[in-house]
Amino acid sequence: MRKYDLVIRNGHTVTAKDKVKQDVGIKNGKIVALGENLAPGERDIDATDLLILPGGVDAHCHIEQKSSSGVMTADDFYSGSVSAAFGGTTTILPFAAQHRGQSLREVVDDYMACAKPKAVIDFGFHLIISDADDAIIGQELPAMIEDGITSFKIYMTYDDLKLDDYDILNVLAAARREQAMVMIHAENHDVIRWITEKLLDQGCGQPKYHAIAHARIAEKEATHRAISLAELLDTPMLIVHVSSEPALNEIRRAQARGLKIYGETCPQYLFLTIDDLDKEGMDGAMFCCSPPPRDKQSQEAIWSGLIDGSFTVFSSDHAPYLYDSSGKLSAGPHATFDKIANGVPGLEIRMPLLFSEGVMTGRMDIHRFIEVTATNPAKTYGLHPRKGTIAVGSDADIALWDLNKQVEITADALHDNMDYTPYEGRIAKAWPTTVISRGRIVVENEKLCVERGSGEYLKRERPEAAKPLQRLVPEMDPKTNFNTKFI
Repeated sequence: MRKYDLVIRNGHTVTAKDKVKQDVGIKNGKIVALGENLAPGERDIDATDLLILPGGVDAHCHIEQKSSSGVMTADDFYSGSVSAAFGGTTTILPFAAQHRGQSLREVVDDYMACAKPKAVIDFGFHLIISDADDAIIGQELPAMIEDGITSFKIYMTYDDLKLDDYDILNVLAAARREQAMVMIHAENHDVIRWITEKLLDQGCGQPKYHAIAHARIAEKEATHRAISLAELLDTPMLIVHVSSEPALNEIRRAQARGLKIYGETCPQYLFLTIDDLDKEGMDGAMFCCSPPPRDKQSQEAIWSGLIDGSFTVFSSDHAPYLYDSSGKLSAGPHATFDKIANGVPGLEIRMPLLFSEGVMTGRMDIHRFIEVTATNPAKTYGLHPRKGTIAVGSDADIALWDLNKQVEITADALHDNMDYTPYEGRIAKAWPTTVISRGRIVVENEKLCVERGSGEYLKRERPEAAKPLQRLVPEMDPKTNFNTKFI
């Protein structure tokens, strides 16, 4: 019997810290050896002229999920996980979305029943909490965290999802106590509602007005408020899908004061702009997401935050709604912008586009690329060092990148269930050609090599990132667990 199941030879392994020319020895799904001239495996892969990178971790995607307005995503756990794999991602963390009145346990059981028979790569769940009653927060949520779902998302907007500040404080208190990571969608609901009403009263209902209604100030104010609530309770928090410089600056100010506030951004804020919503007819609907893409100046600010470390993670926020009556236009072929399903697809192009426009142009260091697409998501959500790196003892989740392989991004070329991509016609200047998950070759020679249902569910640890500061907040009252310096 050979010492290794698989050996990757003659390539350079790259992590968030190092780049080393060495072989990778894999056994029983784990990396068991790193070094030169390893013994032959049952199979050897020649990685000459390729980069050996950790498989990506996409920590924000919506798969086989019904929106609060009842619209189902186009991707199920098979097509979504296949699409992720072809883009170099080997771990996904989609949402188990609670709608009001639902038990968290029932929600997770339903999503697990969808995912286990279909996923081809490893997966976990975040919870979405829209019902924060005492039983949910006091009993069900701690039980789910103990079972390994150690992160959850809450909303400050959308009628059927948003929590008021009182409920947010209750959720933050539970997260602090249980040391779970809170993700928050930060937009001021009433600002958006007020602007929307004024626009519609004037007959301004086209898709382009979606970006006007979701004004920067709505994102900035909600981000500031969310951070303030988190500071009151000394609870770490991650602000998701940040789109604008004012919101980014709120995060930077919090980080400069030593608070455990993290930020996330997404492809749409680097590669799309408000102009994309201003298309003929209803075509702008294909680019509607919340927060919306901004202008070129905002793009530059978001790039800056991604490069300088202000953002912790780079996620797809993959929300695949078909451009038809079952998806984007479920409210009708001429629906006003407030009735268009919110979200854009991006699971497969997340890493290739960032590598192409960041690393290949010299704008972003390759180690930073790995940090925001793989290592930091794994650390932030309780998966590191099992995922997100190349190290002895880690899962053998690896992508071999060909820096000479150019791919034109088209809807037909991608592997999701979508009928369009907002990145149609863009050229990715590099692409992962072989993708390995737990030592299994998932993608090779542009073909899927594993069966549906071969991915594994990931029970996650409580992340270090979610532990309260305490030492930096001496004013924390041990009885009430809030910060008395604000009294």
